[in-house]
Amino acid sequence: MSITTTPDIQIIEEQEEETGLEPLYRVLIHNDHITPMDFVVHVLKTIFYLPNEKALNIMMTAHIKGMEYVQTLPRSEAEKRITKAHSEANWADYPLHFSMEPE
Repeated sequence: MSITTTPDIQIIEEQEEETGLEPLYRVLIHNDHITPMDFVVHVLKTIFYLPNEKALNIMMTAHIKGMEYVQTLPRSEAEKRITKAHSEANWADYPLHFSMEPE
């Protein structure tokens, strides 16, 4: 007499593949009447890696309108750069402020 065993069969439902991409966020700069314009341009160039002319345009638009779009980044990168910008502004004793919103 022979014994036959059947293998255990496990049904795995198909799951949607996650892309692993972070959601994108828009970084915004807010105007204040204390932070010098050259400091704002410096931050936009060194932390957000913007060319001089674009940094100047963003700074002037924020100065006139009160707020301006800087760039769109993955969430963690936007948070990292905003934190770095706030730290540099705090160290220089300026109230420069950036925020972010979902794309």
